[in-house]
Amino acid sequence: MPAAAEPTRPCAEDLDLAEVLAALGHPVRLDIVRKLASGERTFCGEVVPDLPRSSVTHHLKTLRESGLISRRPQGRKLYLVLRRDDLERCFPGLLELVLACRSRPLDSECDEQPL
Repeated sequence: MPAAAEPTRPCAEDLDLAEVLAALGHPVRLDIVRKLASGERTFCGEVVPDLPRSSVTHHLKTLRESGLISRRPQGRKLYLVLRRDDLERCFPGLLELVLACRSRPLDSECDEQPL
């Protein structure tokens, strides 16, 4: 049986800011990106162990199609890799900015001062 081809992911030159930001806009996908950015070696089956497999598959597909991650086969496992260099080349500082931001609970009040 032939090996499965790498699912579609954009080349570095074709990364789209709106698609990258949309993919990062979901808390689960943002957590996956943070985990990969930490340098922790992670394979597809263990990235988010508490979610149903179908949900994990959907989130990984979204991250891959937006250009944020790629997969690298090693033995019988597919390891996830953050495309840090490509992202930095296309959108300098974006990844570091996103990773530095803390998620704010949805019910928290805004600390902005009135104008």
